[in-house]
Amino acid sequence: MSAFVASGKVDSGHINTDPFWPSIDLDNLRATLRIDPSVTAPRLETAVIAAAISLNRELSEWRAIQQSAGYATLDAVPGDRIKDVSVKTHLYRRAIEAGTGAEVCERYRSYDTTNVGNHKAEELTPNIDDYRRDLRWAVRDFLGISRTTVELI
Repeated sequence: MSAFVASGKVDSGHINTDPFWPSIDLDNLRATLRIDPSVTAPRLETAVIAAAISLNRELSEWRAIQQSAGYATLDAVPGDRIKDVSVKTHLYRRAIEAGTGAEVCERYRSYDTTNVGNHKAEELTPNIDDYRRDLRWAVRDFLGISRTTVELI
């Protein structure tokens, strides 16, 4: 039994959340994460929206402080810039990408329940953990918190 995988261009677009946060370009995200066309645009959108909901909730207090200081958008908040884009904007997008990557990998497991699919799911497990780690690191870097917490027993 063989599986058919569609290929070709998948129509995409942008995901906009609160106007404070930058728009997420689905084509750029797909290219950055190397998500193939077997993940349809609606499935990718769902994963991005889930990542944005979670991240925006986590950063809501920080956003409120910035908005009360008069900054209408993330890119307007003073700070370092790379390629004329705020470092915080880069970190926000990185967190969205990592959250989306983890979700897509988790959902990809259910696409194929054959032995090949089960083996593929086992191969993806480290990627899911890597994406979750990258998400945590991006958020901690965004907030200026160290990445590692060490506790003596």
